Amino acid sequence: MHSSNMMLNPLKSKHIEKIPTLKASKITLNLEDAIAPSRKKEALLNIAKILQDPNTPKDKIIVRVNPLNEGGKEEIEFLNKFNFNAIRLSKPTSKAQIKEALNLIKSSIELHISLETKEAFYNIRDWKIDKRFTTANLGILDLLNSLNLPQSLLQINNPTIDYILSKFLLDCKSVNLLPVSFMYQEYNNLEEFTKWCEKEKLMGFNAKACMGPKQVEIANKIFGKSKEEIKRAKEIKKAFEANSAKGENGFMHPEYGFIDEPIYKDALLILEEI
Repeated sequence: MHSSNMMLNPLKSKHIEKIPTLKASKITLNLEDAIAPSRKKEALLNIAKILQDPNTPKDKIIVRVNPLNEGGKEEIEFLNKFNFNAIRLSKPTSKAQIKEALNLIKSSIELHISLETKEAFYNIRDWKIDKRFTTANLGILDLLNSLNLPQSLLQINNPTIDYILSKFLLDCKSVNLLPVSFMYQEYNNLEEFTKWCEKEKLMGFNAKACMGPKQVEIANKIFGKSKEEIKRAKEIKKAFEANSAKGENGFMHPEYGFIDEPIYKDALLILEEI
């Protein structure tokens, strides 16, 4: 499951040393806004060292590069020497940039994006042009700025934020992109972070950006599937397929009640996410 995506600064050695033991589903090494322009080359070389370390879980590593015209092209060309999960492109504004990034990235690496611009917000459904483009991460603070809206709107139950989250979620889901909800930056306020995760889970999200291991622990717990959910899904799948083989696609189950094809499809969805 991709329930938690933890952002790390490749210039912070105390953070990098912990990568092999982190419980995050994915780990994003950030080359963009957290890195001063004068230190981006140093950060890129540090990432190269991380990717060459045999203890690094390469299948969990995502590298967030700068916009293509702000060093991103060169960063991608350098990173193509290594094997890892995905390149995350910052602030794309057009389908042409998605196409260009896909052409630059070697075929074994996925493309993710940071959805931070009004262009991406309104056009994301039209940008799914390749199966390697798998994931969109909501950069809500930059998006609010792009929309000329104040960051003070970012409050639970604000209707504008609810709309942004809903549109982002449904647009991504409609074209088979994984929507990763935004990073909550007050990392010591775990109570508020938990409330956001619970709200987003209720909306239909199953992945959250995280700052630090404490947020990761909460996100994994809330967005992960419980043993009971998995047990129920497996039993429904087994029962439906057995009854369907007999020509019966609707029946009563002694523990889970009436089961038909929509219930079966929901069980398959749960099993696909684990």
